[in-house]
Amino acid sequence: MSIKSIALAAAAVAALGSTASADSYFQLGENLEAGTILELGIVRSDADGIVEIYTSDAGDLGTLIGTEAVHAGANSDVRVNVGSAPQKDVIALLKVNGQVVAQHDYDIVR
Repeated sequence: MSIKSIALAAAAVAALGSTASADSYFQLGENLEAGTILELGIVRSDADGIVEIYTSDAGDLGTLIGTEAVHAGANSDVRVNVGSAPQKDVIALLKVNGQVVAQHDYDIVR
């Protein structure tokens, strides 16, 4: 596989977000508008679960700043109240039965 092919594959994975389950994912791209409510767009989940939003600490999970319940299937217009507009980028986790089934890193646009 050429370096160009590897780079394209890596870019595609980054654009889609990482998933631990093929049927659970965050559909929205990489950027979120700063605000007290973060609009994640469509979140698809294999089963009922919860979205958790954490601050990003150099790419690692920081402080939990908000949660929102989701149901099995496609959840449109998922919005998470985070109290105050994040000053750092954030990481969204989708958990089902306490297990992370999808993760997505978002850049906060100020």
